[in-house]
Amino acid sequence: MDRIPIWVIFVLIFYISMVNSEEDKVKHALAKFMDKLSPENAQRELNWGWNMTSDPCIDKWLGVSCDKGLKSVRQITLEGLNLTGTLDASSICTARSLYSLSLKRNKLKGLIPEDIGNCKSLAHFYINGNKFSGDLPESLAGFGNLTRLDISDNDLSGKLPNMHKISGLISFIAQNNKLSGEILAFDFSNLQQFNITNNNLWGPIPDVKGRFGADSFSGNPRLCRPPLLNACPPPPPTNRRAKKSSSGSFVIYSGYVILGLVVLLFFTFNFVKKYKARKESLDFLNQKVVEDTSTDKPSESSIELKNAIGIRSDYSMTSMESGMTASTLKLLRSPVVKSLRFEDLLRAPAELLVRGKHGSLYKVMLDSGVALAVKRIKDWGISKEDFQKRMYQIDKVKHPFVLPPVAFYCSQLEKFLVYEYQQNGSLFKVLHGSQNGQKFDWGNRLNVAASIAEALAYMHEELNEEGVAHGNIKSTNVIFDKKIDSCISEYGLMVVENQDQSILSQIKSFRNRNLTSRAYSTFKVDVYAFGVILLELLTGKLVQNNGFDLVKWVNSVVREEFDF
Repeated sequence: MDRIPIWVIFVLIFYISMVNSEEDKVKHALAKFMDKLSPENAQRELNWGWNMTSDPCIDKWLGVSCDKGLKSVRQITLEGLNLTGTLDASSICTARSLYSLSLKRNKLKGLIPEDIGNCKSLAHFYINGNKFSGDLPESLAGFGNLTRLDISDNDLSGKLPNMHKISGLISFIAQNNKLSGEILAFDFSNLQQFNITNNNLWGPIPDVKGRFGADSFSGNPRLCRPPLLNACPPPPPTNRRAKKSSSGSFVIYSGYVILGLVVLLFFTFNFVKKYKARKESLDFLNQKVVEDTSTDKPSESSIELKNAIGIRSDYSMTSMESGMTASTLKLLRSPVVKSLRFEDLLRAPAELLVRGKHGSLYKVMLDSGVALAVKRIKDWGISKEDFQKRMYQIDKVKHPFVLPPVAFYCSQLEKFLVYEYQQNGSLFKVLHGSQNGQKFDWGNRLNVAASIAEALAYMHEELNEEGVAHGNIKSTNVIFDKKIDSCISEYGLMVVENQDQSILSQIKSFRNRNLTSRAYSTFKVDVYAFGVILLELLTGKLVQNNGFDLVKWVNSVVREEFDF
């Protein structure tokens, strides 16, 4: 029998000691939490547990529920126990897996501490029926996973926190307090329960989308607008005397404004004058490039350029930078553009559509009337040769649901990819923006999901050996063509090193040893990202929005629904 190396034993001992120290840290924090919650309670020591000589999961402390493996605390329910202490948030948040905390119907007092925002996994928070006082902590607005919050029947005051950032919130109960101020924006489309009766709130009620009646807002005399019958008061009348007394000040400030306008016009005139002179110089340079290159015959659908370009503004692609190596605009197989010169792109007006993390997208209108989409790529550590090889590999593989590139350009400093412009927008715009009258029911959503799945499966199979996946599939890269069919754009323009590491960490358990690490990672990123698009189609929610994370929210809702 082989002996176990001595270093393995040391590693195991170290790991076990780390686990034990972590468990002791949580146990000590929970005991401290109970000390503040119920000071000088002899019954606690005898019957409740909550001490360092026992385990909260194995010994089943009072009110503590753990996961199925009895390794981490998931819920703490201490209701109606006549607790008279305070809430120690810094201690309870040490239990990072805590999902639900209920302290309702006790006699707890003091402030709700700002540290409660450190309980990042907390989805249910019930403290109703106590004696908490003071302002609500601003950290409540940072609860990205919070779905249910009940702070009713306390002595809380101050303004409501800006809860619209918690787009996963489905229940907010805050009646019978002393809350004041206006009602900030809530995402009422997701709320199932909402009650702020009997407070001191004032001002207009936001649009509740018909989900809640007057019984959710009554007892606030200065609230107005539906569903209440109170009309908002008109703005106060203007005081004529005040107008007269301020006429002198008005004349003085008007003089300042006029003087400022004169100065502004002077600088604007000089700027326009210099701009026109510079533009005439650039036009001369462009004309010279056109004359020089027009004498050369294009070969193999490519036009040799003397200079690469650098886009200077969002509205024009006419500027040029010297000192770059000669490069080539490569035309690929396309029924849209039979011939295209780089000078055509230089002269054409360009409109900035999107500026993203990895590049910008421009709409370019050629003299022939053809509209093209030009993708400018930045921060991609790939050589010119590898880029050309990848583009030719993608061009060989055609699928009706993958938007093919028309041409590409590559130099040492710049990389561009040219597509046919699709005027019907992206899936992101249809889901989260204006639909422009487009019907987008469940049948259409299923068709989009099926199209993406079919396209990815085909491209992954055809480009498996080359290890070329999409690498950045998301709803903004799913667009609609002239027939309103969905297709994937920008296939193969991203490698796994440029991906969000949080995404890679979530799919790392699916490693396929038959692929290289890079190919495996990018293919799996595509599969994971397709799942995120499915969640967007199902929920209609943004993937990321003011601290809200769609994937985490879905996981929390599933755990809540099925009690995982």
